[in-house]
Amino acid sequence: MAKLKALFLNASLKSSEEPSNTEGLAQEVIDIYTKEGVESEIVRLADYHIPYGIEKDMGEGDEWPLIFEKVINSDIVILCSPIWLGEKSSLAMAAIERLYGSSSETNEKGQSIFYNKVGGAVVTGNEDGAKNAASSLLYGLSHIGFVIPPNVDTYWVGEAGPGPSYMDEGGQENDFTKKHVEMLACNTMHLANIFKENPIPAKGNTME
Repeated sequence: MAKLKALFLNASLKSSEEPSNTEGLAQEVIDIYTKEGVESEIVRLADYHIPYGIEKDMGEGDEWPLIFEKVINSDIVILCSPIWLGEKSSLAMAAIERLYGSSSETNEKGQSIFYNKVGGAVVTGNEDGAKNAASSLLYGLSHIGFVIPPNVDTYWVGEAGPGPSYMDEGGQENDFTKKHVEMLACNTMHLANIFKENPIPAKGNTME
């Protein structure tokens, strides 16, 4: 079986100079992937200049094409976002829009370029909105061609209002979150392995 590659797009509004609770939860998934031989990479979107738009390349200074190349070379793509005002972050939305800008590109069978790639979501915050954010992220991926297995959203939210974040006391010990980390990792790996040997047929699925 060919080795799987997983890409985590961390849409925290903080650069890599600051710790990210969203990345902390994503790391739990990566730990399982590593044990199973999956190669993983985290991209902190805030470290890159990503202009708003729905084009593959927005011109001079646009660093999205560097990230897009990583997406194309990955079997699993996990969108990771904090919650702000009950929603995914603006960077998460920007990433979905930029991915959407390439959804008309095709693979060698004439299918969407994102076919046979598996998606998932990681969400953190200390207020309501985890399921809302996860459903938006997963629908966005599904709509442009990614396949979404069951139970591939893991999240953690603390008490309503200001309070402890995921890497503070309690978050990393939450049994519900840990179980969903396990399901996300196992189900994305399972389906990605299937597609390595049995990709989605072209019949009925070409862009023509």
